[in-house]
Amino acid sequence: MSKLGCKTRNLVMGCALALATGGSAMAADLGATDEPIKLAINEWTGQHVTTHITGMILEKMGYSVEYVTAGNYPQHTAVADGTIHATMEVWLNNAGEIYPKMIESGKEVEIGPLGLDTGEGWMYPKHVAELCPGLPDWEALKDCAEAFATPETFPNGRILSYPADWGNRSEQMIKGLDIPFTAVPAGSEGALVAELKAAAAAKKPLVMMFWAPHWVLAEVDIDWVKLPAYDPACETDPSWGVNPNEVMDCGLAPPDTVKVAWSGFKDKWPAAYAFMEKFQMSSTEQQKMMLAIDQKGEKLEDVVGAWVDANEATWKPWMDAAVN
Repeated sequence: MSKLGCKTRNLVMGCALALATGGSAMAADLGATDEPIKLAINEWTGQHVTTHITGMILEKMGYSVEYVTAGNYPQHTAVADGTIHATMEVWLNNAGEIYPKMIESGKEVEIGPLGLDTGEGWMYPKHVAELCPGLPDWEALKDCAEAFATPETFPNGRILSYPADWGNRSEQMIKGLDIPFTAVPAGSEGALVAELKAAAAAKKPLVMMFWAPHWVLAEVDIDWVKLPAYDPACETDPSWGVNPNEVMDCGLAPPDTVKVAWSGFKDKWPAAYAFMEKFQMSSTEQQKMMLAIDQKGEKLEDVVGAWVDANEATWKPWMDAAVN
C-alpha cells in the first residue's frame, strides 16, 4: 500500500477520515478496509447492544462490519481460527472451558475490560419470601424445596438455570451446597425473563439464576439469595467452605466482562483494534437500551443508532485516539 498519497481505496478512506476528524490518520492505521470485520452475536440483548454500537462506530471509521450469530461457547473456536474476528462482551464467569485454552494457545487475545458494573447469582420475586420463611438466607431453601418442586423435579425443588449453552454453574452450586434442588435450563434469555415476570404476576414460587445489569430488574421487585461469600478456593478446594466434600459451595463473584479478538486482528485492522481497546459500555446506558428493545418493542438498530447519534462526545475521543 502506498503512503505517498490518497491513491488506493484504503488510503482515500484514511485521508477522508483524517479530514473529517481534524486528525492525521494514515491509511496504514486503518488496515484492510476492503475486508469486513466479523463480530459475534450471542444470545442476550445486552451483548447485541454492545456489539452493534461497536459496529456502527467502526463503520464511521471506514470499515465494513458483518454480524455473525454464534453460541456463547462455540464462538471461541471461531474467533481463534479467524472465522469470527471479535466478540465484544465475554462474561469471564461463563466463558466455558474452551476460552482459557484458546487464550493460552495465543489464538485468542483479550482486548481489555468492557467496563460493565455487574452482579450474578440466584434470585426470586419478593413475594416468594412468604412461601419460604428464612429467605434470603440460602439455608432456608433446604426446608422449602417442595414449595418449588415441579412434576419434572419432585421431590426436589426447581432452580431455573441459564440456557444449557451457557454452562452448568447452578447445578455445580446445588451439589456444592447440598440442597435438594434440580437445575433446569431455560431455553433462552427471553424464557428466563418471561418466567420471572409471570411468576411475579401470579405470585408463584420461583428461584432462578440471573445477572445484572438487566432491564427486567427495574420492573420486577426481586431479592437475591444470600449465598456463602465467594472465595477462589471455593472453586478448587473441597475442604474450603460449608461442604467439606465438594467445591462450589459458595456464591459467585461479580463477573468480569472483557472484549476478545482473533490474534491476527491487531495486525490486520490496527485502528479498529485501538478503538476497541478504548471502547467501554455503561451498565446504566446498556440497561436503558435493553428496556427499549425488549420491553417497548423498539428495533435494535434504531435504539443503538439513536445512542450513537446522541453520545458522540463519549465515543468520538475513542475513535480519534485510534486513528491519530
